[in-house]
Amino acid sequence: MVILGLHHAAITIPAEEEDAARYFYLEILSLPEIPKPGVLRPNGGFWCQLGTQQLHISLGKAPDRSAKAHLAYAVDDLEHWRKHLAAAGIQIKASVQLPGMERFECRDPFGNRMEFLSLTPDSQSA
Repeated sequence: MVILGLHHAAITIPAEEEDAARYFYLEILSLPEIPKPGVLRPNGGFWCQLGTQQLHISLGKAPDRSAKAHLAYAVDDLEHWRKHLAAAGIQIKASVQLPGMERFECRDPFGNRMEFLSLTPDSQSA
């Protein structure tokens, strides 16, 4: 028996911020929304497709801003995302650089920690 992979990640946002979260995730990040099962729709929130995985945005308490838990988004143009997010008012924070990747971190408007990374050519041949 093996774990086959990661199907989805779930984050929470304050209930009163759902419209703002839809704007951020669907418009700023350009993630496509996918339908939630009907039985879950009364709970609010929404789901997005993220490559072959899903991101579930649920309504709940505001995230702990000191938490290290985060989603790491692999992107093909790190500088584009750095500029795009900064232009949307997101504060970009430098990350400790790791071998084989370039990266930065930030928080979504609701406090969820996010990392954006790009694999460097030398890491892709290893």
